[in-house]
Amino acid sequence: MTTSSGARGKQSAAGRLSRELIIETALSQIDAQGLPSLSMRSLADLLGVEAMSLYRYVHGREDLLEGVVDALLGDLVADLDEELAGHWQGFLQTLAHQVRRIAIDHPRAFPLVATRHPSAPWLRPPLRSVEVVDHFLKTLIDQGFNDEEAVHAYRSFTSFLLGLLLLESATRGGETGPPDQTLDEGDADVPESDGRRGLGGAAEVRRLRPLLSEDRSDEEFEDALEDLLERISREVSQ
Repeated sequence: MTTSSGARGKQSAAGRLSRELIIETALSQIDAQGLPSLSMRSLADLLGVEAMSLYRYVHGREDLLEGVVDALLGDLVADLDEELAGHWQGFLQTLAHQVRRIAIDHPRAFPLVATRHPSAPWLRPPLRSVEVVDHFLKTLIDQGFNDEEAVHAYRSFTSFLLGLLLLESATRGGETGPPDQTLDEGDADVPESDGRRGLGGAAEVRRLRPLLSEDRSDEEFEDALEDLLERISREVSQ
């Protein structure tokens, strides 16, 4: 039987596949065309392979999106300025600027950062990287915050940061909300392991789950509104 040149080309491309290449290509596609454009079919077409070939390296929608978020946030902790991060205020300033840089560089992918982690859907506010959350909590606790203070700081800081940056990313072409649509899986069977990531070494996230999962949205809204009104009042009275 004679193999067509197209089939030979796809076999050759499949031999060059890797998880890193698939995720890099997915992020590039999101950056160029937006998250709704991403499907296993379109990703496979870009890579010159059959959609089913991708499942040797990614387990499905959740695993693919998890990989994209890892690509966005993977170097975040390592890149924090140690000198500025030596005090909790410097740490928060540095972290905020690093996350904003991601929102500016990848506005169409940034809404993924503000989605629920498959292993921690109870995290409030949602942040896709539990590694970043764990580092945040551990840093503040190491600098003298108690558990309640560290969780409150996480809630306040993340609500402020993600709220502003989601708006900023929208002005740069990003979607106004997290993705809800199901990816086109290309007629492949999605492995049962899709999205099944444990909390791994995120010891603080696991330990503080009761506090992190509390719904205090009403209280936090009123507190934030009161703080805003007080700030405006001070500016007007000057």
